[in-house]
Amino acid sequence: MAFLLGAVFALLLLCLLFIIRLYVVVKAGSSYKPGTRGPVSVLVVAGSGGHTTEILRLMESLSAAYTPRHYVIADTDRMSEDKICTFESSKHSDSQFSISRVPRSREVHQAWSSSALSTLDALRASLPLVFRLRPDVLLCNGPGTCVPLCVTGLLLGILGVKKVSIVFVESVCRVESLSLSGTLLYPLADLFFVQWSSLRDKYPKSIFLGRLV
Repeated sequence: MAFLLGAVFALLLLCLLFIIRLYVVVKAGSSYKPGTRGPVSVLVVAGSGGHTTEILRLMESLSAAYTPRHYVIADTDRMSEDKICTFESSKHSDSQFSISRVPRSREVHQAWSSSALSTLDALRASLPLVFRLRPDVLLCNGPGTCVPLCVTGLLLGILGVKKVSIVFVESVCRVESLSLSGTLLYPLADLFFVQWSSLRDKYPKSIFLGRLV
């Protein structure tokens, strides 16, 4: 019994330390300025269809300082890779970009009971990828694939490896409520942008700059 109580106490202590460290990492993001000492490595999460179109429009506004650019798409996405290659060839001449694939967290109309397993599979693939790339900024706009990647980015900060700034831009189609990804990442993102004032009023941490795409 004493051993069991000790194990439970140790587990609770570890959980408490983890929560404290997570709080410190999230709060430190407001004072962290990527690129103050050189180029900004950016990991861009592209979803299928409209998500990819929106994120590439956002990428058009980034300066040449954002390099290298690492794009991540779902392994079942058959269109985004061509869009990204076309965008890069037309906007940049340095060719400092890469495209990686991870399992999709949740397919459209996928049952919630199986989504947990597919999300864990996506997290398994995201861990070595983000630890290898170690981006300065992780930019996403709502596809479910971004959640495991953002969790891994937070883990880098919690472990003291590197602070990864998470920038979430809610899709323009979200007018009255956040997406599921946005709801999950709202308390964790360093910068959280919405494109409608109605969302800014509901979520005071969010930043409203009008239509971004």
